[in-house]
Amino acid sequence: MQQINSRLMNWASLLEDETRRQAELASKLPFIHPHIALMPDAHLGKGATVGSVIPTRGAIIPAAVGVDIGCGMAAVRTRYHRDDLPPKLSTLRTSIERAVPLSAGSNNQRLTDSARERVGRLSAEAARAGFDPGRYAKNWELQLGSLGSGNHFIEVCRDESGTVWLFLHSGSRGVGNKIASHHIRVAQEVITRGGISVPHPDLAYLVEGTEEFDVYLRELRWAQNFALVNRDEMMDRVIACFAEFVGGPVDEVERVQCHHNYTERETHFGETVWLSRKGAINAARGVPGLIPGSMGDASYVVVGRGDAMSLNSSPHGAGRAYSRTRARKTFTREQLREAMKGIEFRDTDAFLDEIPQAYKPIDVVMRDAADLVEIRHTLRQLVNVKGD
Repeated sequence: MQQINSRLMNWASLLEDETRRQAELASKLPFIHPHIALMPDAHLGKGATVGSVIPTRGAIIPAAVGVDIGCGMAAVRTRYHRDDLPPKLSTLRTSIERAVPLSAGSNNQRLTDSARERVGRLSAEAARAGFDPGRYAKNWELQLGSLGSGNHFIEVCRDESGTVWLFLHSGSRGVGNKIASHHIRVAQEVITRGGISVPHPDLAYLVEGTEEFDVYLRELRWAQNFALVNRDEMMDRVIACFAEFVGGPVDEVERVQCHHNYTERETHFGETVWLSRKGAINAARGVPGLIPGSMGDASYVVVGRGDAMSLNSSPHGAGRAYSRTRARKTFTREQLREAMKGIEFRDTDAFLDEIPQAYKPIDVVMRDAADLVEIRHTLRQLVNVKGD
C-alpha cells in the first residue's frame, strides 16, 4: 500500500499518471471519509476511477457507482471433472450462444418461465419503490437474461484440480445504464443550480435528505437487484446447456455472486458512510468473491481478508492497460488467436479490444492484492462466450 495523500491510498503497482490524477481530484471532495482506496486494477474511468472505493458522508456520487449499476460476477462449481466433458466444446459454446442473447441491444424474443417469475418480482419491487422501469427502457423485461458486450462474458472453466466451474460477468443491462445516466445528469443539474463547484462535472453528487437523493437510492437499489437476478437467470440457462452437453444433471456444489459496481451503507473507521465500489468487490473477512482475469487469462475464486485500510475491498479484475481504440490499432487477429490457444471461442475481429494484452497482467494484480484476499481456486478457461 502507498499513501498518495491523506485521503488517497493506493494498492496498484501499475498506475498511470492520468489515473492517479483522476483519483486525486475525487479525494479532494469535502465529504470523503476517511480516504479513497485505489485497487490494484485501477484505471481511468468516467469521472471516478475504475478500481476505486469511495466512502462518502451524507452524499453519493452517481458516476462513482458506474453506469453499469450492479455489474458483477457469478460462478457455480459443479461435480464434473474436465475429463468428463465430451470432446467437441464448440457444441457447448454454440448452445450457450443460442440460449443467452449476446451483444449490446440484444434481448430475449420471449421470456422463459423462470424469467417471467423473476420479472414479476422485479416489477413488484419497482412498484414498492414508486417508479416504473419502463420509463427508462420500454423493453426492460426482455433484457433479463441477456449478456451485453465489452468485457461481459460467459465461460466454462476448470480449477487447479480439474473441477469444472461455470462463470459469468454482466450487470443491469440497458435499463441500469439509463437509470445511472439519468441520475448523473440530475446530480450535475443540482450542483449547477446550487452554484457548487466540483473538480470534474462527473463528480457531481446528491445530498442525503433531498428528494433527488432518495429517488436515486431507490432506483439504484432496484438496478443492483436487477443485475443480480439477471446473472442468476443467465446462470440457470448456462447450467441447462451444460447439462444437455454432458448428458446428466448438474448438482451445484456452490454458487458465488458478487457486485463490483454498487453502493452500500457500511461503517468504516467509526463512522457510517455510503461506500461506492466502482470496479471493486467486498472483501470483508470471510466474504467469498470472484476476480476475473482478461479473456484468456486465469480468474480467481477468493475470500476476503478484511483489510481495514482498503475499506474491506479488493480488485474486481485485471483492469485495462489499453483503451479499446488503442487496442484495436495495436493488436492483430493472429495475436488474439495465439492468446486464446487451447480455448474454445468465437474467432472474430470483434474481440480485438478484449485481447488479454489490452489488460494489466492478472498475476501482478493478484500479487498486489495479497493482503486483501486469499485465493481459494484458480480458474482456467475451456470455453469463452462473448457479445460483439
